[in-house]
Amino acid sequence: MRLFFLGLILAGCTKAAAPTIDPAATVRFITPPIDGDVANIMSAQRSKSKAEGRQVLLYCGASWCEPCRFFHEAVDRGELTGKLGALDLVAFDAQVDAERMLMAGYESQFIPLFAAVGPDGKGTGKKIEGSVKGPGAVDDLVSKLQGLLAEAPR
Repeated sequence: MRLFFLGLILAGCTKAAAPTIDPAATVRFITPPIDGDVANIMSAQRSKSKAEGRQVLLYCGASWCEPCRFFHEAVDRGELTGKLGALDLVAFDAQVDAERMLMAGYESQFIPLFAAVGPDGKGTGKKIEGSVKGPGAVDDLVSKLQGLLAEAPR
């Protein structure tokens, strides 16, 4: 009987294996329309990305944001291939799109913002925002994004 309970305890203590990430899976930026309802844009992109076997997040940054620039450059150089899986980032501009993003439930105090998208295209409240400055921003954001992607609706 003791062995039975010990087995139950040990079974409950084992960690689930981390999801396997395709080493060739890429991160790509998607440019949204310059106007229109963000929830509709994100809902359509979520469906398209899902059909392609990709996850999608709303991304909001700015050209003057140092962590945003480092992250963009890392994506453009392919440095994130195999680190985040197949991921589409719908890239909004904080200076241009803040009001329409807010209307769709994407609120942020800091940038960059990466936010999970619900089936209706609205923000789910699951998000990460801000990062460290300098080249360390990429590793900081990748680490945070791995956690967010594990929790994000698929």
